[in-house]
Amino acid sequence: MSDQLTLTANIDGADDFYAELLNAHDGLSKAQSDALNARLVLVLANQIGSRAILSQALAAAALSPET
Repeated sequence: MSDQLTLTANIDGADDFYAELLNAHDGLSKAQSDALNARLVLVLANQIGSRAILSQALAAAALSPET
């Protein structure tokens, strides 16, 4: 496993995943949507498992402009 964060497109069916993500939020309140996002972050962080990668991801996300 690499200790470098991948910032280039790396998801098979990225558009399908994005649609699935949006569908998961459909009908949720803001608080429910925020809680879903928090749970998803923790599940994915656990899957990644590398503190070095997670630290790089936090830094990259903090630098990204809000949309």
